[in-house]
Amino acid sequence: MAFNSIQFAFFLPIVFLLYWFVFNRNLKLQNLFIVAVSYLFYGWWDWRFLFLIAFTSLCSWASGLLIDKYRSRGKKALWINVSNIVVNLAILALFKYYNFFATSFADLFLGGKSDGLLLNLILPVGISFYTFQALSYSIDVYRQKIPPTKDIIQFFAFVSFFPQLVAGPIERATNLLPQFSQDRKFDYRNAVEGMRQILWGLFKKIVIADNCAIYVNNVFENFEVHKASTLVMAAIFFSIQIYCDFSGYSDIAIGTAKLFGIKLMRNFNVPYFSRDIAEFWRRWHISLTTWFRDYIYIPLGGSRCSKPKVVRNTFIIFLISGLWHGANWTFVAWGAYHALLFMPLILVGKNRRYRNTVALGKLLPNIKETMRMAVTIAFATIGWIIFRAESISDAWHYVCHIFQSTLFSNPWVCKDYPLLWSVIAIIIMFVVEWVNRQEEYSLTMKHIHNKYMRIALYLGLVASIVIMNPGTGNQFIYFQF
Repeated sequence: MAFNSIQFAFFLPIVFLLYWFVFNRNLKLQNLFIVAVSYLFYGWWDWRFLFLIAFTSLCSWASGLLIDKYRSRGKKALWINVSNIVVNLAILALFKYYNFFATSFADLFLGGKSDGLLLNLILPVGISFYTFQALSYSIDVYRQKIPPTKDIIQFFAFVSFFPQLVAGPIERATNLLPQFSQDRKFDYRNAVEGMRQILWGLFKKIVIADNCAIYVNNVFENFEVHKASTLVMAAIFFSIQIYCDFSGYSDIAIGTAKLFGIKLMRNFNVPYFSRDIAEFWRRWHISLTTWFRDYIYIPLGGSRCSKPKVVRNTFIIFLISGLWHGANWTFVAWGAYHALLFMPLILVGKNRRYRNTVALGKLLPNIKETMRMAVTIAFATIGWIIFRAESISDAWHYVCHIFQSTLFSNPWVCKDYPLLWSVIAIIIMFVVEWVNRQEEYSLTMKHIHNKYMRIALYLGLVASIVIMNPGTGNQFIYFQF
């Protein structure tokens, strides 16, 4: 079930009413209700994969109890933790990467003949997200950052909580799990904030991302026949599309969780206002980048080791991050590309220089900040070309086609694409996010005190969602990861 579907429009209010008015008197019953509706939400795509998420949840829950039980008995706790990690990653590798590596092996050693090697497997929606979330629990229990929970219902609710189940944020047990052990009371102000965030997420997804997709798909599918100016425009639109698509999902997820008295971590923090690529990655897909930092980068030595090892650790993180995004060499190349962009900052020790908000306390950035943001966006956009392309060869030819004499000609305009209205919506989105760049989320309304202006803005956003809905019902991009 997708957030931008008619089914979810009926599902959410029904679940909300039952949650607060029927199951609110008993915490265990309320958590059991969360598990039930979350499994219904996930099983809407394919009910058979419910067994997979249940197995992942059961393995990690049992591992936590066994790790705690055998902690004082030599290395038993370590091997239990390692076993749980191996089992869960093996499941992820089988469904997501087996055919990719089998095909690569056949291309390398068998002349491309992969007959008999491939498996007819469907990639379960969100498997990378809930697998990493479950793994964080057993690892944190082993590290004694969180005590193991004996309540299996609470744990299943933690892994399967439907707002963030299929595309994050990837929550940590230290943040989300304790919230299922506490009584939750309805908070009107929190619910209003949640509705605002849901509205803003739908605006970014339906009005901007889905409309950008029309132009982007047309160009990327036949990029060889288009002018260089068209390729540049499509690349820019894709960088906007993927941001609005994924951050829009995160906004809806976080806002929906607020309706149920649950606080999820922030997943995006205006990444396109970054002044270098290191700051960009501190603001983009925060739940994943911090997961890799805490569970892979720091255990490898992080940045507190020799420069060669820091370089090694950085490349390992970005290559794994690329592979996490999908079973294609383009994603690995995309990860390597960002690792290379990181290298100059790592080598001169300036990868942490921008930890505050750009133009803090000012209306506009200065020329230097503006140029740095523009350069960062340009580098990120080149990376998105690699990310979006079907193959590394296509990505290379796409970039090469940009450097032609037609770069300064008028770009192609798709007849089915509402270019003017999309540009206006994009400008509105960036203006709102710039004004509220220091806030927890963009549609806070802290700068609009007149209630009639607020209502007008709400109605305007709703109207734009209805009018500019392309009717394609596009799934969120990150569902495939």
